[in-house]
Amino acid sequence: MELIHRNLAIGIHDALQETFFEKNKYADKVIERLLKANKKWGSQDRAVVSEIFYNIIRWKKRLEYYMGEGVKPNNIYKLIIAYLLWSKTNYKKFEEFDGIKIADILTKLKKNTVPTKAIEYSIPDWLAETLEKELGSRWEKEMLALNEQAPTVLRANSLRTTTKELISDLSDENIVSYPIKNYPDAVQLEEKKNVFLTTAFKEGLFEVQDASSQKIGYFLDVKEGQRVVDACAGAGGKTLHLAALMQNKGQIIALDIFDWKLAELKRRAKRAGAHNIETRLISDNKVIKRLHEKADRLLIDAPCSGLGVLKRNPDSKWKIDQAFIDRIKVEQQQILQDYSKMLKKGGKMVYATCSILPSENNLQVDEFIKNNPNFKMIKDEKVMPSEGYDGFYMALIERVS
Repeated sequence: MELIHRNLAIGIHDALQETFFEKNKYADKVIERLLKANKKWGSQDRAVVSEIFYNIIRWKKRLEYYMGEGVKPNNIYKLIIAYLLWSKTNYKKFEEFDGIKIADILTKLKKNTVPTKAIEYSIPDWLAETLEKELGSRWEKEMLALNEQAPTVLRANSLRTTTKELISDLSDENIVSYPIKNYPDAVQLEEKKNVFLTTAFKEGLFEVQDASSQKIGYFLDVKEGQRVVDACAGAGGKTLHLAALMQNKGQIIALDIFDWKLAELKRRAKRAGAHNIETRLISDNKVIKRLHEKADRLLIDAPCSGLGVLKRNPDSKWKIDQAFIDRIKVEQQQILQDYSKMLKKGGKMVYATCSILPSENNLQVDEFIKNNPNFKMIKDEKVMPSEGYDGFYMALIERVS
């Protein structure tokens, strides 16, 4: 990895500035726009820009320690230099780097120690405290895993293909991939590639979906012909998996509070050949009320802190705070209370989050069961980031009366 083209350094600088200092700008969208705007960059250039951009976001707090100051809109080139020196990345001395004193940075790097765990793992101080309080001594192991780059995992769309066929089709397009043991539909790429340009993608043979996320569809135990409600469907990654597991038989009602997400879901469903999905916007309480006691299966993929998916969304740790987590926990309990009414007697639901905090996960389910004796927990599962994929939690709950 080396940074030897000035226009790449400028691109990284501008993308970091946008992500850190502009409201509601998320790293994945920022980098997507940057790469789209620079069509002349080759695949090597794109890889360099993406990797440096994401690593700087990931390690911001540690790099600020090496810089001796916090990141501001006018010192982003200093932040980039701190990263290049720390990661021993070969770089050219562009004019943008003029006047940056690197001696102080090098002095700190030579010491090879940092003063706090929050700096070591590059997370806000409040988050280090929260993780230690909720996970105990294992929080460091999980944070270590969350600071790694996420692998690219696809879900073979069983309505159109098999994992074996998909691996072969991707190979024809010079993409090397392999199956993952114990994940029936998952295919992992050997290296990061833009899979959205492939014929296989355009033909709806796969979706990009992390291995941990793929567990949820199976956990819900759906059957052909059932009525299934996906209550927080978003853009529909899990909805599409449910459609495939049901072999397009039965009905899936995909709900969300955002119209644009449901529009994206419809687009994806068309490409995937999933035609048992109906989308409904939650514009008021009536939408939920009309579905009371109508669902055989219910998926509540609840809004959460997203701490289990920091590998792929490292910027979110700089955008949330403890107050946000406290608010989201109230929302989770409210959603469980309101949405669980859609389940028939004898029906099953899954409460899932992409968080690793017990207070958003099993403790929420315990609280719900305590207040609703007509529900019982069948089983739950924690998937931790140290196992290799995203951190997730899922609980299977049955309505008994």
